[in-house]
This record gives sequence, C-alpha cells and structure tokens, in this order.
Amino acid sequence: MTIRAASNSKHFSFYCRRGKGLFDLALGSVLTVLTLPLMAAIALGILLTSGRPSIFRQVRIGVRGKPFEIYKFRTMELGAAAGGPVTVAGDRRVTRIGRFLRRYKLDELPQLWNVVKGDMSFVGPRPEVPEYANTLTGVQRAILEIRPGITGPASVAYRNEDALLAATANPEEYNRSIIYPAKITMNLAYAETISFRSDLYWILRTVFPALPVRVHFLSAAKPVRNCEKGRLNG
Repeated sequence: MTIRAASNSKHFSFYCRRGKGLFDLALGSVLTVLTLPLMAAIALGILLTSGRPSIFRQVRIGVRGKPFEIYKFRTMELGAAAGGPVTVAGDRRVTRIGRFLRRYKLDELPQLWNVVKGDMSFVGPRPEVPEYANTLTGVQRAILEIRPGITGPASVAYRNEDALLAATANPEEYNRSIIYPAKITMNLAYAETISFRSDLYWILRTVFPALPVRVHFLSAAKPVRNCEKGRLNG
C-alpha cells in the first residue's frame, strides 16, 4: 500500500539536495558500527528475559507515502498489540527491560539501520502507521514529502508522551484529537525550515534535553522545500 503525497515544492537548498542524505549515511554508518556491541548486549538481554524476538518490526509510511519496515528493540510482551496502539506510562504490557530501554530511548537504536538503508533520516517527522498517515489532508500531506526521522521537534516536545497520556481518561482519543494534530503542526514547521544547523540542533536537543526549546510555526500559504529530490538513493 502506498499513500499519495502532495508534491508542490520547486526550491530546495544544497543541504536538502545532497547534504542531508550524506550526513545521514555517514553518521548512521559510524554509529551503527560503534553501537553494535551495545545492541548485541540489548538483544541478548531481551532474549534471556522475555524470549524471542528481540527486534520489533512494523510497517510505517515513509517518504512519498512509500511503506517500509521500521526496526526497534521489542519492549512489550508478545501479543501486546491486542491492548491497543497507544502506550501509557506504567503500561503492564511493557517488559521490565523494556521500561529501561524506553526510559533512555535505547529501543530506537535499530533504526540506525533504517537510516543507513535510506528509509529514515536522523531528523524528521516520526513515521506513522498507515492508519494515522491516511488521516493527513491538504497541506498536511506535505509531511510525506520529507524522509521520516528518528527524532525532531515533535519527538522532543513529546518526549514524555506516555506520562501525558497516562494522565488522561481516554489516552487513544487524546492522542488523536490533541497530540497528533500538534505534532502535525510542528512537523510542517520543521519541513519549512530544514537546514544543517536545524538538524544538528534537534539531535542535540534529543541527547541533551536541557537545551532551550525552539519551535518555528509554518504558514500554510508557504510551499514546503522538498529535500528528497536530491537524495542519493531517491
């Protein structure tokens, strides 16, 4: 299944055309090699404490609406999907080791391979499941014109999303009606202001949460720069 994206941009910077893809490939390759021992230890820990598989795979929607398989360390019990798509703080479906991995975002490490493969970027909108991506309309679909990321403005702003959802009466509805629309606004804003300095900022904000928050809001009348036309593998 491929979701059609809206493509209306003609102007994009050198960083969008070449630099972002090169940056992702270079940094992704280096970090994949450096973190291999850590990832092997995490995979073994999951195997010993909660069984197989160690890696969770799920179809997400990528650039231009193309589906791809995302990789994460499994942090929930087998069959946990039956309990709904939203995870809240204290969710009993999360394993003991999974709570540790989620707290320090270590469950995201396998996505370095998604970056190296070209499915994802270090910075961009989080890739959505088809159910959510299908709800994008009009200018919102410009989000599908940029490669999804491991982190970004929305990921930083909702770093503790599980705790926020746990405080609501209906977490799934709150996510759909409040959090998801707010993330769309932030992702559109990011798409309009993509630069190396911006990407570096959001990476640092992810590693060092105490850095000051900076969010630019997008005017819907402005076109979105399409960073994907110049990507090496795109």
